[in-house]
Amino acid sequence: MQLALEEARIASQQGEAPIGAVLVREGVVIARAHNRVEQLGNPTAHAELLLIQEATVAQQGKWLHECALYVTLEPCPMCAGAILLARIPELYFGAFDAKAGAAGTLFCVTTDPRMNHTVGTWRGICANESIALLQQFFRKQRGAA
Repeated sequence: MQLALEEARIASQQGEAPIGAVLVREGVVIARAHNRVEQLGNPTAHAELLLIQEATVAQQGKWLHECALYVTLEPCPMCAGAILLARIPELYFGAFDAKAGAAGTLFCVTTDPRMNHTVGTWRGICANESIALLQQFFRKQRGAA
């Protein structure tokens, strides 16, 4: 999760919402990313989606079995769906997302037994650090507005 927090800090320095993600397979980092929505002008350029795209290219396949995803903020519905589609078996996230959380807060996309795949989901990992980064970023944004 520390590497995901590093990615979140990079995002913040670049004027992006401080959300970072890291994908690990057998203890080895195979992809890392941070939000790039503003930089790319693309509302889908979330850390999780960018990471999945990078990892599937690196792994030369669409399935990310035997991987663990670490992300600083609870995935939104779009990202939770992508996590399912990539067949990522484990998700660890930091801060809960009261406005868009789809891994337990508003929706339970990752653990819904009606889906074709479920994801082992661990919540609140390094939550205080994740929350602090988000609060700092949005305080700064409000001050600039």
